[in-house]
Amino acid sequence: MSDLHHVLPDGFPAHHFSHLLPSLDRHRVTTSDILTLDAADVAKRAQVPVAELRKLHHAIVSALHGQLGVADEPTEPGGADTAPSVTSDWHAAEWHTISTLDDRLDAELGGGIPTGYLTEITGESGAGKTQFLLTLLLSTQLPAPHGLSKSAIYISTEAPLATTRLTQLLQQHPHLSALPPSSKPSLSRILGIQTPDLEYQDHVLRYQLPVAIQRHNVGLVVLDSVAANYRAEFERPERDNRAGGAAMAERSAALVQLGALLRSIAHTHNVAVVVANQVADRFTPQQPPPASTATSRQTSYTTGSQGGGGGGGGPSRHASDNSNTTARAPTPNPSQGATAPLISPDPLTLDHQQRWFTGWGDDRGPSADHSLKTPSLGLVWTNQIAARVALLKAPVYGAPGAWVGLAADGRADWREEGGNEREVKRWRRWMKVAFAAWAAPSDGNGVEFGILGRGVAAKASLEEGKGKEEHEQSGQKEEDDQSGWR
Repeated sequence: MSDLHHVLPDGFPAHHFSHLLPSLDRHRVTTSDILTLDAADVAKRAQVPVAELRKLHHAIVSALHGQLGVADEPTEPGGADTAPSVTSDWHAAEWHTISTLDDRLDAELGGGIPTGYLTEITGESGAGKTQFLLTLLLSTQLPAPHGLSKSAIYISTEAPLATTRLTQLLQQHPHLSALPPSSKPSLSRILGIQTPDLEYQDHVLRYQLPVAIQRHNVGLVVLDSVAANYRAEFERPERDNRAGGAAMAERSAALVQLGALLRSIAHTHNVAVVVANQVADRFTPQQPPPASTATSRQTSYTTGSQGGGGGGGGPSRHASDNSNTTARAPTPNPSQGATAPLISPDPLTLDHQQRWFTGWGDDRGPSADHSLKTPSLGLVWTNQIAARVALLKAPVYGAPGAWVGLAADGRADWREEGGNEREVKRWRRWMKVAFAAWAAPSDGNGVEFGILGRGVAAKASLEEGKGKEEHEQSGQKEEDDQSGWR
Protein backbone atom coordinates (compact mmCIF):
# COMPACT_ATOMS: atom_id res chain seq x y z
CA MET A 1 0.00 0.00 0.00
CA SER A 2 3.02 2.33 -0.04
CA ASP A 3 1.98 3.50 -3.51
CA LEU A 4 -1.34 4.96 -2.32
CA HIS A 5 0.01 8.49 -1.98
CA HIS A 6 1.55 8.28 -5.47
CA VAL A 7 -1.71 7.15 -7.05
CA LEU A 8 -3.79 9.72 -5.15
CA PRO A 9 -1.54 12.76 -4.59
CA ASP A 10 -4.40 15.22 -3.91
CA GLY A 11 -4.86 14.69 -0.19
CA PHE A 12 -6.49 11.28 0.08
CA PRO A 13 -7.91 10.88 3.64
CA ALA A 14 -5.62 8.03 4.61
CA HIS A 15 -6.08 8.79 8.33
CA HIS A 16 -9.59 7.32 8.14
CA PHE A 17 -8.03 3.95 7.33
CA SER A 18 -4.98 4.08 9.59
CA HIS A 19 -6.06 0.82 11.22
CA LEU A 20 -5.84 -0.98 7.84
CA LEU A 21 -2.73 0.45 6.20
CA PRO A 22 -0.06 -1.18 8.43
CA SER A 23 -1.44 -4.65 7.80
CA LEU A 24 -1.79 -3.98 4.07
CA ASP A 25 1.80 -2.70 3.91
CA ARG A 26 3.08 -5.70 5.82
CA HIS A 27 1.44 -8.12 3.37
CA ARG A 28 2.52 -6.09 0.30
CA VAL A 29 -1.00 -5.26 -0.86
CA THR A 30 -0.93 -2.50 -3.48
CA THR A 31 -3.62 -0.08 -4.60
CA SER A 32 -3.96 -2.06 -7.80
CA ASP A 33 -4.71 -5.20 -5.77
CA ILE A 34 -7.51 -3.44 -3.89
CA LEU A 35 -9.07 -2.15 -7.11
CA THR A 36 -8.82 -5.33 -9.17
CA LEU A 37 -8.93 -8.32 -6.81
CA ASP A 38 -11.88 -9.65 -4.87
CA ALA A 39 -12.27 -7.95 -1.50
CA ALA A 40 -12.67 -11.24 0.37
CA ASP A 41 -9.40 -12.60 -1.04
CA VAL A 42 -7.47 -9.43 -0.21
CA ALA A 43 -8.96 -9.29 3.29
CA LYS A 44 -7.98 -12.91 3.93
CA ARG A 45 -4.46 -12.25 2.67
CA ALA A 46 -3.96 -9.11 4.79
CA GLN A 47 -6.05 -10.34 7.76
CA VAL A 48 -8.33 -7.30 7.85
CA PRO A 49 -12.16 -7.03 8.01
CA VAL A 50 -13.84 -7.40 4.64
CA ALA A 51 -16.30 -4.58 5.31
CA GLU A 52 -13.52 -2.13 6.15
CA LEU A 53 -11.60 -3.13 3.05
CA ARG A 54 -14.68 -2.50 0.90
CA LYS A 55 -14.96 0.99 2.42
CA LEU A 56 -11.33 1.63 1.46
CA HIS A 57 -12.05 0.37 -2.05
CA HIS A 58 -15.01 2.75 -2.47
CA ALA A 59 -12.98 5.66 -1.09
CA ILE A 60 -10.16 5.04 -3.59
CA VAL A 61 -12.58 4.78 -6.50
CA SER A 62 -14.35 7.99 -5.47
CA ALA A 63 -11.05 9.83 -5.13
CA LEU A 64 -9.92 8.67 -8.57
CA HIS A 65 -13.24 9.72 -10.10
CA GLY A 66 -12.94 13.14 -8.53
CA GLN A 67 -9.36 13.50 -9.74
CA LEU A 68 -10.38 12.64 -13.30
CA GLY A 69 -13.48 14.82 -13.29
CA VAL A 70 -15.90 11.89 -13.25
CA ALA A 71 -19.03 12.34 -11.14
CA ASP A 72 -21.56 9.67 -10.18
CA GLU A 73 -25.10 10.40 -11.28
CA PRO A 74 -27.63 10.42 -8.43
CA THR A 75 -29.49 7.18 -8.00
CA GLU A 76 -33.12 7.32 -9.06
CA PRO A 77 -35.68 6.11 -6.50
CA GLY A 78 -36.27 2.42 -6.97
CA GLY A 79 -33.84 2.24 -9.88
CA ALA A 80 -30.34 1.00 -10.44
CA ASP A 81 -27.23 3.12 -10.20
CA THR A 82 -26.38 4.85 -13.42
CA ALA A 83 -22.93 4.68 -14.93
CA PRO A 84 -20.45 7.49 -14.20
CA SER A 85 -20.29 10.22 -16.80
CA VAL A 86 -17.70 12.86 -17.57
CA THR A 87 -19.03 16.32 -16.87
CA SER A 88 -19.01 18.86 -19.67
CA ASP A 89 -17.54 21.49 -17.33
CA TRP A 90 -14.43 19.37 -16.84
CA HIS A 91 -14.09 18.90 -20.59
CA ALA A 92 -14.34 22.63 -21.20
CA ALA A 93 -11.85 23.47 -18.46
CA GLU A 94 -9.20 20.80 -18.97
CA TRP A 95 -9.24 19.51 -22.55
CA HIS A 96 -6.67 21.43 -24.60
CA THR A 97 -4.76 20.15 -27.61
CA ILE A 98 -1.78 21.23 -29.71
CA SER A 99 -2.34 21.11 -33.45
CA THR A 100 -0.05 19.71 -36.13
CA LEU A 101 -1.36 22.52 -38.38
CA ASP A 102 -2.96 19.95 -40.68
CA ASP A 103 -6.65 19.12 -40.31
CA ARG A 104 -6.36 15.50 -41.45
CA LEU A 105 -3.44 14.71 -39.18
CA ASP A 106 -5.27 16.35 -36.27
CA ALA A 107 -8.38 14.30 -37.01
CA GLU A 108 -6.33 11.09 -36.93
CA LEU A 109 -4.91 12.15 -33.56
CA GLY A 110 -8.36 12.84 -32.14
CA GLY A 111 -7.93 16.62 -32.24
CA GLY A 112 -4.18 16.93 -31.73
CA ILE A 113 -1.70 16.32 -28.92
CA PRO A 114 -3.55 16.89 -25.61
CA THR A 115 -2.15 18.34 -22.42
CA GLY A 116 -1.85 16.22 -19.30
CA TYR A 117 -0.60 13.13 -21.16
CA LEU A 118 2.74 11.52 -22.00
CA THR A 119 2.82 10.93 -25.77
CA GLU A 120 5.46 9.10 -27.79
CA ILE A 121 6.31 9.68 -31.46
CA THR A 122 8.38 6.79 -32.80
CA GLY A 123 9.82 5.86 -36.16
CA GLU A 124 13.01 5.04 -37.99
CA SER A 125 15.55 7.61 -39.10
CA GLY A 126 14.16 9.92 -41.77
CA ALA A 127 10.51 9.15 -40.98
CA GLY A 128 9.78 12.70 -39.82
CA LYS A 129 9.86 12.59 -36.00
CA THR A 130 11.78 15.82 -35.57
CA GLN A 131 9.64 17.52 -38.20
CA PHE A 132 6.53 16.80 -36.14
CA LEU A 133 8.20 17.98 -32.95
CA LEU A 134 9.37 21.26 -34.50
CA THR A 135 5.86 21.95 -35.77
CA LEU A 136 4.46 21.38 -32.27
CA LEU A 137 7.02 23.80 -30.80
CA LEU A 138 5.61 26.56 -33.00
CA SER A 139 1.91 25.69 -32.86
CA THR A 140 2.00 25.65 -29.04
CA GLN A 141 2.43 29.42 -29.14
CA LEU A 142 -0.73 29.92 -31.21
CA PRO A 143 -4.07 30.67 -29.56
CA ALA A 144 -6.83 28.06 -29.43
CA PRO A 145 -7.88 25.97 -31.27
CA HIS A 146 -4.40 25.48 -32.78
CA GLY A 147 -2.35 25.95 -29.63
CA LEU A 148 -2.18 27.01 -26.01
CA SER A 149 -0.71 30.54 -26.25
CA LYS A 150 2.23 29.25 -24.21
CA SER A 151 5.95 28.66 -24.58
CA ALA A 152 7.69 25.33 -25.20
CA ILE A 153 10.76 23.51 -23.91
CA TYR A 154 12.94 21.33 -26.14
CA ILE A 155 15.23 18.87 -24.34
CA SER A 156 17.72 17.29 -26.72
CA THR A 157 19.86 14.24 -26.03
CA GLU A 158 21.62 14.22 -29.40
CA ALA A 159 21.55 17.11 -31.90
CA PRO A 160 20.84 20.70 -30.77
CA LEU A 161 17.65 22.56 -31.59
CA ALA A 162 17.31 23.08 -35.37
CA THR A 163 16.72 26.83 -35.39
CA THR A 164 17.32 27.09 -39.14
CA ARG A 165 14.48 24.68 -39.85
CA LEU A 166 12.20 26.52 -37.41
CA THR A 167 12.85 29.76 -39.27
CA GLN A 168 12.02 28.03 -42.55
CA LEU A 169 8.72 26.79 -41.14
CA LEU A 170 7.81 30.29 -39.98
CA GLN A 171 8.48 31.69 -43.43
CA GLN A 172 6.93 28.99 -45.62
CA HIS A 173 4.00 27.49 -43.71
CA PRO A 174 0.76 29.00 -45.07
CA HIS A 175 -0.84 29.50 -41.66
CA LEU A 176 2.24 30.79 -39.84
CA SER A 177 3.44 33.13 -42.59
CA ALA A 178 0.01 34.79 -42.84
CA LEU A 179 -0.07 35.81 -39.18
CA PRO A 180 0.70 39.40 -38.16
CA PRO A 181 4.05 39.91 -36.44
CA SER A 182 2.39 40.50 -33.07
CA SER A 183 0.78 37.03 -33.00
CA LYS A 184 3.38 35.05 -34.97
CA PRO A 185 5.32 32.37 -33.02
CA SER A 186 8.84 33.29 -32.04
CA LEU A 187 12.02 31.31 -31.48
CA SER A 188 12.55 33.30 -28.29
CA ARG A 189 9.63 31.41 -26.72
CA ILE A 190 11.30 28.03 -27.28
CA LEU A 191 13.68 27.07 -24.49
CA GLY A 192 16.33 24.53 -25.46
CA ILE A 193 18.75 22.47 -23.41
CA GLN A 194 21.01 19.49 -24.14
CA THR A 195 21.37 16.54 -21.78
CA PRO A 196 24.36 14.50 -22.97
CA ASP A 197 24.15 11.82 -20.26
CA LEU A 198 21.57 10.11 -18.12
CA GLU A 199 22.61 11.71 -14.83
CA TYR A 200 22.29 15.25 -16.18
CA GLN A 201 19.00 14.36 -17.88
CA ASP A 202 17.53 13.16 -14.59
CA HIS A 203 18.70 16.32 -12.82
CA VAL A 204 17.12 18.57 -15.46
CA LEU A 205 13.80 16.71 -15.48
CA ARG A 206 13.52 16.42 -11.72
CA TYR A 207 14.68 19.86 -10.54
CA GLN A 208 15.05 22.40 -13.35
CA LEU A 209 12.07 21.50 -15.55
CA PRO A 210 9.27 22.12 -12.97
CA VAL A 211 10.73 25.56 -12.18
CA ALA A 212 11.06 26.47 -15.86
CA ILE A 213 7.46 25.42 -16.58
CA GLN A 214 6.09 27.77 -13.94
CA ARG A 215 8.48 30.63 -14.66
CA HIS A 216 8.06 30.74 -18.46
CA ASN A 217 4.39 29.66 -18.81
CA VAL A 218 5.26 26.46 -20.68
CA GLY A 219 2.59 24.31 -22.33
CA LEU A 220 4.73 21.73 -24.17
CA VAL A 221 7.78 19.71 -23.13
CA VAL A 222 9.64 17.79 -25.85
CA LEU A 223 12.30 15.14 -25.16
CA ASP A 224 14.22 14.13 -28.29
CA SER A 225 15.03 11.32 -27.91
CA VAL A 226 14.17 9.25 -24.87
CA ALA A 227 16.25 6.19 -25.80
CA ALA A 228 19.59 7.82 -26.67
CA ASN A 229 20.99 8.22 -23.15
CA TYR A 230 19.73 4.81 -22.01
CA ARG A 231 21.49 3.13 -24.91
CA ALA A 232 24.71 4.97 -24.14
CA GLU A 233 24.48 4.26 -20.41
CA PHE A 234 23.47 0.59 -20.38
CA GLU A 235 25.40 -0.57 -23.46
CA ARG A 236 28.83 0.63 -22.35
CA PRO A 237 31.74 -1.86 -22.61
CA GLU A 238 32.41 -1.79 -18.85
CA ARG A 239 28.86 -3.05 -18.26
CA ASP A 240 29.34 -6.14 -20.42
CA ASN A 241 30.93 -8.01 -17.53
CA ARG A 242 27.78 -7.66 -15.45
CA ALA A 243 25.02 -10.20 -15.54
CA GLY A 244 22.54 -9.42 -18.28
CA GLY A 245 19.56 -9.86 -15.99
CA ALA A 246 20.91 -7.40 -13.41
CA ALA A 247 21.58 -4.73 -16.04
CA MET A 248 18.12 -5.23 -17.54
CA ALA A 249 16.48 -4.94 -14.11
CA GLU A 250 18.39 -1.75 -13.40
CA ARG A 251 17.34 -0.24 -16.72
CA SER A 252 13.72 -1.28 -16.19
CA ALA A 253 13.64 0.41 -12.79
CA ALA A 254 15.12 3.58 -14.30
CA LEU A 255 12.50 3.59 -17.06
CA VAL A 256 9.67 3.19 -14.55
CA GLN A 257 11.01 6.16 -12.59
CA LEU A 258 11.33 8.25 -15.75
CA GLY A 259 7.79 7.40 -16.85
CA ALA A 260 6.35 8.24 -13.43
CA LEU A 261 8.26 11.54 -13.38
CA LEU A 262 7.09 12.62 -16.85
CA ARG A 263 3.49 11.63 -16.15
CA SER A 264 3.57 13.55 -12.89
CA ILE A 265 4.89 16.66 -14.66
CA ALA A 266 2.22 16.39 -17.35
CA HIS A 267 -0.59 15.98 -14.82
CA THR A 268 0.59 18.44 -12.18
CA HIS A 269 1.36 21.32 -14.56
CA ASN A 270 -1.23 20.38 -17.24
CA VAL A 271 1.37 20.38 -20.01
CA ALA A 272 1.79 18.09 -23.00
CA VAL A 273 4.89 15.92 -22.69
CA VAL A 274 5.98 14.50 -26.05
CA VAL A 275 8.99 12.20 -26.44
CA ALA A 276 10.64 10.89 -29.58
CA ASN A 277 11.76 7.27 -29.62
CA GLN A 278 13.98 5.27 -31.89
CA VAL A 279 13.22 1.85 -33.34
CA ALA A 280 15.04 -1.42 -33.93
CA ASP A 281 14.53 -4.12 -36.52
CA ARG A 282 12.20 -6.94 -35.54
CA PHE A 283 13.08 -10.40 -36.78
CA THR A 284 9.96 -12.54 -36.95
CA PRO A 285 10.68 -16.27 -36.61
CA GLN A 286 9.28 -18.70 -39.13
CA GLN A 287 6.40 -20.36 -37.29
CA PRO A 288 4.87 -23.68 -38.33
CA PRO A 289 1.16 -23.65 -39.20
CA PRO A 290 -1.07 -24.12 -36.13
CA ALA A 291 -3.22 -26.82 -37.78
CA SER A 292 -1.11 -29.75 -36.52
CA THR A 293 0.89 -28.94 -33.41
CA ALA A 294 2.46 -32.36 -32.93
CA THR A 295 3.53 -32.74 -36.54
CA SER A 296 4.92 -29.19 -36.65
CA ARG A 297 6.93 -29.76 -33.48
CA GLN A 298 8.29 -33.04 -34.85
CA THR A 299 9.20 -31.35 -38.12
CA SER A 300 11.06 -28.62 -36.24
CA TYR A 301 13.11 -31.11 -34.23
CA THR A 302 13.88 -33.20 -37.31
CA THR A 303 15.03 -30.20 -39.29
CA GLY A 304 17.23 -29.01 -36.45
CA SER A 305 18.85 -32.43 -36.06
CA GLN A 306 19.67 -32.66 -39.74
CA GLY A 307 21.67 -29.43 -39.60
CA GLY A 308 22.96 -28.78 -43.07
CA GLY A 309 24.67 -32.01 -44.01
CA GLY A 310 21.93 -34.11 -45.54
CA GLY A 311 21.18 -32.23 -48.72
CA GLY A 312 18.47 -29.72 -49.42
CA GLY A 313 15.52 -32.13 -49.46
CA GLY A 314 16.51 -34.37 -46.54
CA PRO A 315 14.69 -32.65 -43.65
CA SER A 316 11.44 -32.06 -45.56
CA ARG A 317 11.30 -35.63 -46.84
CA HIS A 318 11.97 -37.06 -43.38
CA ALA A 319 9.30 -34.90 -41.78
CA SER A 320 6.65 -35.86 -44.30
CA ASP A 321 7.36 -39.57 -43.79
CA ASN A 322 6.67 -39.29 -40.04
CA SER A 323 3.05 -38.27 -40.53
CA ASN A 324 0.96 -39.89 -43.23
CA THR A 325 -2.39 -38.70 -41.94
CA THR A 326 -1.62 -34.99 -41.68
CA ALA A 327 -1.58 -32.58 -44.59
CA ARG A 328 1.85 -31.44 -45.62
CA ALA A 329 2.76 -27.99 -44.28
CA PRO A 330 3.38 -25.37 -46.94
CA THR A 331 6.98 -24.39 -47.49
CA PRO A 332 7.62 -20.95 -45.98
CA ASN A 333 8.72 -18.21 -48.30
CA PRO A 334 11.91 -16.51 -47.06
CA SER A 335 10.81 -13.23 -48.61
CA GLN A 336 7.79 -13.18 -46.32
CA GLY A 337 9.74 -13.45 -43.09
CA ALA A 338 8.56 -10.02 -41.97
CA THR A 339 4.91 -10.77 -42.62
CA ALA A 340 4.17 -13.67 -40.33
CA PRO A 341 0.50 -14.67 -40.13
CA LEU A 342 -1.74 -12.81 -37.71
CA ILE A 343 -2.94 -16.17 -36.33
CA SER A 344 -0.53 -17.67 -33.80
CA PRO A 345 -0.54 -20.96 -31.86
CA ASP A 346 0.61 -18.90 -28.84
CA PRO A 347 -1.55 -15.75 -28.96
CA LEU A 348 -0.47 -14.49 -25.52
CA THR A 349 3.25 -14.34 -26.25
CA LEU A 350 4.96 -10.95 -26.53
CA ASP A 351 6.13 -11.67 -30.08
CA HIS A 352 2.50 -11.95 -31.17
CA GLN A 353 0.92 -9.27 -28.97
CA GLN A 354 3.45 -6.57 -29.83
CA ARG A 355 1.91 -6.26 -33.28
CA TRP A 356 -0.92 -4.23 -31.74
CA PHE A 357 1.03 -1.78 -29.57
CA THR A 358 4.24 -1.16 -31.53
CA GLY A 359 2.67 0.22 -34.71
CA TRP A 360 4.17 -2.38 -37.05
CA GLY A 361 2.79 -5.76 -38.09
CA ASP A 362 -0.94 -5.51 -37.36
CA ASP A 363 -1.99 -5.27 -41.02
CA ARG A 364 -0.95 -6.41 -44.46
CA GLY A 365 -0.78 -2.97 -46.02
CA PRO A 366 2.25 -1.33 -47.60
CA SER A 367 4.11 -1.40 -44.29
CA ALA A 368 4.18 -5.20 -44.47
CA ASP A 369 6.35 -5.08 -47.57
CA HIS A 370 9.39 -3.86 -45.69
CA SER A 371 11.01 -4.96 -42.43
CA LEU A 372 9.07 -4.67 -39.21
CA LYS A 373 10.24 -2.33 -36.47
CA THR A 374 9.95 -2.31 -32.69
CA PRO A 375 10.21 0.89 -30.61
CA SER A 376 13.19 1.00 -28.31
CA LEU A 377 13.13 0.45 -24.53
CA GLY A 378 10.72 -2.48 -24.75
CA LEU A 379 7.50 -3.33 -22.98
CA VAL A 380 8.51 -1.58 -19.75
CA TRP A 381 8.54 1.80 -21.46
CA THR A 382 5.37 1.04 -23.42
CA ASN A 383 3.50 0.71 -20.13
CA GLN A 384 4.60 4.22 -19.12
CA ILE A 385 3.13 6.19 -22.04
CA ALA A 386 -0.48 7.17 -22.73
CA ALA A 387 -0.19 7.18 -26.52
CA ARG A 388 2.13 5.97 -29.26
CA VAL A 389 2.19 7.60 -32.69
CA ALA A 390 4.19 5.57 -35.19
CA LEU A 391 5.68 7.15 -38.32
CA LEU A 392 6.06 4.54 -41.05
CA LYS A 393 8.35 4.85 -44.04
CA ALA A 394 8.54 2.78 -47.24
CA PRO A 395 10.66 3.26 -50.38
CA VAL A 396 9.24 3.87 -53.84
CA TYR A 397 11.47 2.35 -56.50
CA GLY A 398 11.94 3.75 -59.97
CA ALA A 399 13.23 2.26 -63.20
CA PRO A 400 16.93 1.30 -63.06
CA GLY A 401 19.11 4.05 -64.44
CA ALA A 402 22.51 3.89 -66.06
CA TRP A 403 24.35 6.34 -63.80
CA VAL A 404 24.74 5.36 -60.15
CA GLY A 405 27.58 7.46 -58.76
CA LEU A 406 31.24 7.18 -57.86
CA ALA A 407 32.67 3.91 -56.67
CA ALA A 408 35.05 3.55 -53.74
CA ASP A 409 38.08 3.95 -56.02
CA GLY A 410 36.71 7.18 -57.49
CA ARG A 411 35.73 5.74 -60.85
CA ALA A 412 32.25 6.09 -62.30
CA ASP A 413 29.83 3.31 -61.39
CA TRP A 414 27.44 2.34 -64.19
CA ARG A 415 24.55 -0.06 -63.95
CA GLU A 416 23.68 -2.26 -66.88
CA GLU A 417 20.19 -1.94 -68.28
CA GLY A 418 17.88 -4.71 -67.15
CA GLY A 419 19.78 -5.35 -63.92
CA ASN A 420 18.12 -6.60 -60.76
CA GLU A 421 19.07 -3.59 -58.66
CA ARG A 422 16.40 -0.96 -58.14
CA GLU A 423 16.85 2.70 -57.46
CA VAL A 424 14.95 4.41 -54.64
CA LYS A 425 13.08 7.27 -56.26
CA ARG A 426 11.40 8.69 -53.17
CA TRP A 427 9.91 7.72 -49.82
CA ARG A 428 6.31 7.37 -48.71
CA ARG A 429 5.40 8.14 -45.11
CA TRP A 430 2.38 7.42 -42.92
CA MET A 431 1.31 8.62 -39.49
CA LYS A 432 -0.38 5.89 -37.49
CA VAL A 433 -1.90 5.93 -34.00
CA ALA A 434 -0.84 2.62 -32.44
CA PHE A 435 -2.79 3.32 -29.24
CA ALA A 436 -3.99 6.40 -27.37
CA ALA A 437 -6.06 7.18 -24.30
CA TRP A 438 -8.20 9.69 -26.23
CA ALA A 439 -8.25 8.42 -29.83
CA ALA A 440 -9.01 5.17 -31.60
CA PRO A 441 -6.17 3.20 -33.24
CA SER A 442 -5.61 3.96 -36.90
CA ASP A 443 -6.99 1.71 -39.61
CA GLY A 444 -4.29 0.17 -41.76
CA ASN A 445 -1.29 2.46 -42.05
CA GLY A 446 -3.10 5.60 -40.95
CA VAL A 447 -2.72 8.88 -42.86
CA GLU A 448 -0.12 9.31 -45.57
CA PHE A 449 1.83 12.55 -45.31
CA GLY A 450 4.74 14.34 -46.89
CA ILE A 451 7.58 16.56 -45.67
CA LEU A 452 7.97 19.82 -47.56
CA GLY A 453 9.63 23.12 -46.93
CA ARG A 454 6.45 24.34 -45.27
CA GLY A 455 6.37 21.39 -42.85
CA VAL A 456 4.40 18.17 -42.57
CA ALA A 457 1.11 17.82 -44.45
CA ALA A 458 -1.25 14.97 -45.24
CA LYS A 459 -1.22 13.68 -48.80
CA ALA A 460 -4.86 14.67 -49.28
CA SER A 461 -3.98 18.24 -48.31
CA LEU A 462 -1.12 18.31 -50.80
CA GLU A 463 -3.41 17.23 -53.61
CA GLU A 464 -5.86 20.07 -53.07
CA GLY A 465 -5.44 23.33 -54.99
CA LYS A 466 -1.99 24.81 -54.85
CA GLY A 467 -0.81 22.10 -52.51
CA LYS A 468 -0.87 19.58 -55.35
CA GLU A 469 1.13 21.85 -57.65
CA GLU A 470 3.69 22.54 -54.92
CA HIS A 471 4.04 18.85 -54.18
CA GLU A 472 4.61 17.94 -57.82
CA GLN A 473 7.11 20.72 -58.49
CA SER A 474 9.16 20.11 -55.37
CA GLY A 475 9.33 16.35 -56.01
CA GLN A 476 12.69 14.83 -55.43
CA LYS A 477 14.30 18.12 -54.45
CA GLU A 478 12.24 18.37 -51.28
CA GLU A 479 12.98 14.75 -50.43
CA ASP A 480 16.71 15.41 -50.80
CA ASP A 481 16.53 18.63 -48.79
CA GLN A 482 14.78 16.89 -45.92
CA SER A 483 16.71 13.63 -46.00
CA GLY A 484 18.77 14.72 -43.00
CA TRP A 485 15.72 15.43 -40.86
CA ARG A 486 14.24 12.63 -38.77
